[in-house]
Amino acid sequence: MASLMEELITVISQENESYERLLGLSSRKTPIIVSGDLKTLAEITDEEQHVVAEIARLEHRRQTAMKDIATVLNKDVTTLKLTDLVRMLDKRPAEQKQLAAERDRLKTIADNVKRVNSQNQALLQSSLEMVQFEMNILQASKRAPETANYTKTAGTSGDVIGPEQGRFDAKQ
Repeated sequence: MASLMEELITVISQENESYERLLGLSSRKTPIIVSGDLKTLAEITDEEQHVVAEIARLEHRRQTAMKDIATVLNKDVTTLKLTDLVRMLDKRPAEQKQLAAERDRLKTIADNVKRVNSQNQALLQSSLEMVQFEMNILQASKRAPETANYTKTAGTSGDVIGPEQGRFDAKQ
């Protein structure tokens, strides 16, 4: 059981380090999104993908360790949480303190990553809306105004003044 707890604490510690790297990368992205530097943004996103893959690998190791601990304790792995495990370690105060500290650190870092990612998502959404607005302005500026010619049924014919879109004068 002791070696399983040591493995779990080690994996959570490594997971914390990976999340801290992810948080650093996400924080670096914020000013880059604001400045619109797409090349640097793509590089950071690639780095993030490597860190996320590492976190997924560590998460799998953590789940395996939790499954092994649940088996030893004769508990249901789906209901056993780190908080429950910390409470069960009353007779091992050193491991209990270490596991509680790593769990708290993981929760804090994960919350910070979530906050920064939400901020970056909002910035990206604003950038997309600005691009869409600019595209609408460009499209509207290329359209010629329509006439107010009325038809027999009192509707407008909508004839376009000037050259029609998509045509050119080949008689030059």
